Amino acid sequence: MLNVPSQSFPGPSSQQRVASGGRSKVPLKQGRSLMDWIRLTKSGKDLTGLKGRLIEVTEEELKKHNKKDDCWICIRGFVYNVSPYMEYHPGGEDELMRAAGSDGTDLFDQVHRWVNYESMLKECLVGRMAMKPALPKGMLPQSQVTDTLAKEGPSSPSYDWFQTDSLVTIVIYTKQKDINLDSVIVDHRDDSFRAETVIKDYSYLVHVALSHEIQEDFSVLVVENVGKIEIVLKKKENTSWKCLGHPQENHNSFIPKKDTGLFYRKCQLVSKEDVTHDTKLFCLMLPPSTHLEVPVGQHVYLRLPITGTEIVKPYTPVCDSLFSEFKEPVLPNNIYIYFLIKIYPAGFFTPELDQLQIGDYVSVSNPEGNFIISQLQELEDLFLLAAGTGFTPMVKVLNYALTNIPSLRKVKLMFFNKTEDDIIWRSQLEKLAFKDKRFEVEFVLSAPTSEWSGKQGYISPALLSEFLKRRSDTSKVLICLCGPTPFTEQGMKMLHDLNFSKDEIHSFTA
Repeated sequence: MLNVPSQSFPGPSSQQRVASGGRSKVPLKQGRSLMDWIRLTKSGKDLTGLKGRLIEVTEEELKKHNKKDDCWICIRGFVYNVSPYMEYHPGGEDELMRAAGSDGTDLFDQVHRWVNYESMLKECLVGRMAMKPALPKGMLPQSQVTDTLAKEGPSSPSYDWFQTDSLVTIVIYTKQKDINLDSVIVDHRDDSFRAETVIKDYSYLVHVALSHEIQEDFSVLVVENVGKIEIVLKKKENTSWKCLGHPQENHNSFIPKKDTGLFYRKCQLVSKEDVTHDTKLFCLMLPPSTHLEVPVGQHVYLRLPITGTEIVKPYTPVCDSLFSEFKEPVLPNNIYIYFLIKIYPAGFFTPELDQLQIGDYVSVSNPEGNFIISQLQELEDLFLLAAGTGFTPMVKVLNYALTNIPSLRKVKLMFFNKTEDDIIWRSQLEKLAFKDKRFEVEFVLSAPTSEWSGKQGYISPALLSEFLKRRSDTSKVLICLCGPTPFTEQGMKMLHDLNFSKDEIHSFTA
């Protein structure tokens, strides 16, 4: 009996503001939208050609199905007949054909791993890949031995637990020094306790069904200089625990982050306010049984059920205003997450999000992204190039740099929009530039009114060469870039032509 995957695991690396390696969309024929695809999957039509059967697929069998009208692709061990989906794929048929008749997991991860394929393609599921014959115990194929040695990561963490009459303390020993509160994500749901620690590109998971009940609230402490994490739980009853609990899926595992599925928790919408004519600031509240702090420059995925299918979109959290991060927080763990989101009336996801009422729930994933905050250390000049809602990842980068980087000389933002009405937080940006002389902002409009006296046009070498002035040839600079795919691709090319190195550029691309 084959087990059909029940959870949706859109995975690492995507947008509304993600990291390098965007994809281009192609125009779809009329009647080939996402909604049309969902209707087709619910029509009862046999999309696999197997009349409802699930089969085990060998590598040899998979290779035979490599044509547009007969295209099978394997993703994470499950095989899908994607031929019916060809005309509905926003990236075009050719992109799907790159994985025809083969394991497309790596290609999928590179391009758009956030896509909720398990829900989107569930009616196309052919079956599971057949297991290869096992090698004798302890043996690895030669290529795997080489890969294992070449890819050796950080030392594996460990954990222990201790108790008093009223408390249980779980201690995670990461064996790393650069650990802080945003390195660990804790969720307690019913009797399930889950703590994921992100160490470089790896994930360490403690996942147990607790042997006794605990109270909702808990505390998380990090001893940074020794890389120790302490999670203090409050017992509901003052009794002695004989064991912490029973291991759950992937307990005590330490694997590359890209190989982990995303975990979601339901967050409550507590406020929604207009920022521009089409952009709103959403505030979501984490459940009391969750500890989650999104690192600077990273994004999360919002998940909503729409017409019976769970749709997932990535967004980068911001703060509630440009000035909030300069204040001392009242509580060490902020329970609110803010998002600046543009509502597209003809879109599929954002109108549903906009229809939510205060008190409704949205599922929010663990953070993802490849922005490394150490890129900001010892920085002298930080340049930010943003178009439209490409401004969102810049908010926390900007605030962190101004607050925490003593070597910083200048932060300059060039903000591209269509009209003045489209500029997000214009008054706050101008106020920040007035208050902090290290910060400058320039607005560039592509369709201004005749009264506009500022810069006009689109991203260009002339604009960039004037804007990107190094203090000296040896000064440390970083340029962050985010916006629609054409903006980012053109910007990257122009920056390379202006002789900025790869290490001096970070793009958050669609």
